[in-house]
Order: sequence, then structure tokens, then C-alpha cells
Amino acid sequence: MSIAARSLFAFDNSFVRELEGLYVPWQATFVPAPRLLALNEELATELGVDGDALRAPDGLAVLVGNATRDGAPAVAQAYAGHQFGRYSPRLGDGRALLLGEVLDVHGRRRDLHLKGSGPTPFARGGDGMAAVGPMLREYVIGEAMHALGIPTTRALAVVATGDQVVRETLLPGAVLVRVAASHVRVGTFQYAAAHDDPTLVRRLADYAIARHHPHAVEAENPYLAFFEAVLDAQASLIARWMLVGFIHGVMNTDNMAVSGETIDYGPCAFMDAFDPATVFSSIDHGGRYAYANQPPIAQWNLARLAETLLPLLDVETDTAIAAADGVLQSFPDRYRAYWSDGMRAKLGLADGRPEDGALIDDLLALLHAQGVDFTSCFRALSSSARGDTEPVRSLFDEPSAFDAWAERWRARLSSEASAPRAIADAMDRVNPVYIPRNHHVEEAMAAATAGDLGPFRRLLDVLAQPFHERPGLEPYTGPAPPSFGAYRTFCGT
Repeated sequence: MSIAARSLFAFDNSFVRELEGLYVPWQATFVPAPRLLALNEELATELGVDGDALRAPDGLAVLVGNATRDGAPAVAQAYAGHQFGRYSPRLGDGRALLLGEVLDVHGRRRDLHLKGSGPTPFARGGDGMAAVGPMLREYVIGEAMHALGIPTTRALAVVATGDQVVRETLLPGAVLVRVAASHVRVGTFQYAAAHDDPTLVRRLADYAIARHHPHAVEAENPYLAFFEAVLDAQASLIARWMLVGFIHGVMNTDNMAVSGETIDYGPCAFMDAFDPATVFSSIDHGGRYAYANQPPIAQWNLARLAETLLPLLDVETDTAIAAADGVLQSFPDRYRAYWSDGMRAKLGLADGRPEDGALIDDLLALLHAQGVDFTSCFRALSSSARGDTEPVRSLFDEPSAFDAWAERWRARLSSEASAPRAIADAMDRVNPVYIPRNHHVEEAMAAATAGDLGPFRRLLDVLAQPFHERPGLEPYTGPAPPSFGAYRTFCGT
């Protein structure tokens, strides 16, 4: 069942027009009485739509997929993927729908995508629904990443369905409305490569080039240039994750977008005490997607993308493999360059010096050895640059080891052209004081599930300005208390 409503968005569905074979037209499960839980006013304005119109009945009908539009049906996108290293040839949007694409006020094409909108032909036996807690969680983490300057999908809205979702217990249901540069994934290319239509990968590659990496068209080999652009975007993205202690948790190939945006906030979390082996996901028993493994896993995923592009790179298979491998092997150096630049900025070092690598690595080794909170330490270093060493020293159980490192660091800072206060101010612009601390996220989601959105709204407000320290928000600056225990995350399905 659906209702007809004049859309608030001027949808233009290029994916549907150009990529037949990679989607199935589908209708969302009807929501009789949708209730708005959260609306991203800033993002609505960016998309050129009035927030009050989205709150109205016709607006809510669009947000949950109730409204139908002649000639522009919603679609479930098809993709394959390696999930924890095992290939699944047919995944797709099992509980999600692409409503359509809109041009925002800056002229950028953006997908409007539903999650929790009911089962599709790709549901694989699932109920297609989503619960309030995980959908609000994706809203929170996406907004935090956006405020941190990390490319990401964002939530436009979360709408309660009024239905109960059966998981370990009954939970209130919700639909998430997600906005992305696109939802074209490495897994989309894998699905196309396994398709009977030999032209599909080329059509998909041409589409992705035009939409995300148009400069590749001018290259001698546009498809190799496309692969290089995707690889470079991912090297930059993963470096940004690592610089803030973010752990995605489910880096399957179907969760890697060729746009370079972070996509799918399932079992993700932010690290407190620095430990390269940190894993939060309850299903990642072998630590495949641990914090330190994220760069090599990204390269592994990109190798799967390269495999799908080989027929486009050269008619000679050996030549195509050599070309793709040449680009692929550049990933570690590209990643290291992005990460090193970011780490130097976190330490207040404007220009690279040969000794900087050891300085960075030795600090991280100290943090690991003494279980020091990653975010708090880097933020407190700016106080040390201003002359107050106590905030950072107090984080170490054995501060003498830090003191020895800090002497080297201060000697390095003395060679910088800027004054200490200017250096400290620059450090504060890249070292957040507020991140989505896991215990606060869980508190907010539990309260929202019980009907209280207050903690969720307060957390959003805190995370909207992650680099600006504000009085009264001290409880949001530190790691979880010992009573919180070992943290585990779940996919939210």
C-alpha cells in the first residue's frame, strides 16, 4: 500500500537511467503513522528543501517511502561483496531503497536512500526492518564524522514506524534517511563483473567516472586513472579514520564506496586507550578489521576492485594486471603520506623532518604500553606546548617515560617558525576534544529506545563542535569508566 504525494525533491535518477541490471524497482513497506524522531536541518537546507515541509504529513510520507512518484520508482540496488574475506555473489539492498538523486544547492548530485524500509528481493530471509537505536546511532556517528572533517554519508532524518522489530527482544522500529555522494561500492563492480552482460562493468565505470572522478576522462587510460583516483581517495579516508581512532568494524567490499565517503555505521566505534589490536565488533572474532588492520584491508578491497576492471585496462590480460598492480602497490606510500602529514599536524609540526617518523612512532608506543587515551593525549599536548605539562603528564601511569619523549618533542618544536601559542592553537584545530565516546553513545541510544531523546540531542550538540572546548561539557571529554566494561558492538540488523 502507498499514497500518492507530490515529492518535495526534484529527483533525477541517473543510476536507474544508465545502469539497468544493477537494481530492482521496489516499494517500501507502508508506514501507517510515521513519527519524526530527528531531522537534520542543516542537511535539509543543503538539499534545498524546507524543514517544516519535511515535518508535514506529505514530507513524512516521502521520508519513509510511502509516497509514490510516476516514472521514478524507488529501487533496491544490487551488489556483491567479500564479507570477512568470503565472497557472496548476491547481496544488495536487503532492507534499503534508493529513493532517487537530487542536486543540492551547490550543484552536487546526492543520493537519498532509506534503511529499514522493509524487505526487498535481496533480503535473504531478513525482515527488512531497523530499530530506533541503531538508526539514531548512524545519525550520531555520521554527524560526528562530518564535524571532524571526514568524508561521510549523513542522515537527513530518522522516522519512527510505530512497529515493533523482533531482535533479541522487541524494539521500536525506525527508518533512516541517508544522504550520500552515491552508493556505488566496490561490491557493485563485483556484481557487475559477474553479470551476463559484458558491457555492464564498462557502463558502471563510465558512470562512476562521470559522477565522482571526471578528471579521469582526460587520461590516456581513463579506467586506470579511475582506479588510481578511487585508491587515492581511500588512502586519504583511512588515514583520517586512523588519526581520530575510528574503527569501522565491517570493512567488507560492499561497504567501500568509490566516492571515498565513509559508508555503513554498523559495528563501528572510537578507540579510547590506544591499542592497535582494538576490535569492537562482536562478529570479528579474528580481528580482521582491527584498528591497525584497516589500511591493509583497504588495499585488499581495492585489489578486488582492480580485478573487475582488468578487461577495461588492456586487451592483454598480463598488461592489464601489471598496470593495475602498479597502482595498487602505491597504496601503502600514499596512505603513509596522508597519515604522516596528519600526525605531524597533531603534534604541531608544520614541515616534515627525517626524525619525525621516530617521534610519532615512539609516542604511539608509549600510549600503547601505558594504556593512555588516544584522544585525550593529543588534545592535552597543546597545553604542554603552551607551557602547562600537567594535563598530559597526568594521563600516564609512569610519566617519566613521557617526559623523555616530550623533551625530544619540545626540541623539535623549537625549530618551527611559529610561536608556541600559534602552534598550540593549530594543534587544537586538528585534535578533537569531543568524539562519540562509546559509553555516551550507548546511554543516548538506550534512552531513545525508551522514548527519551534528550541524551541523543545533547550528544549531537556536543559533537557538532568537536574542536572547541566548552564549559560544562567535561563529562564528554574522557573515556568510559571502568564500570562500563569491555565494549562490544553489533551490526544493528
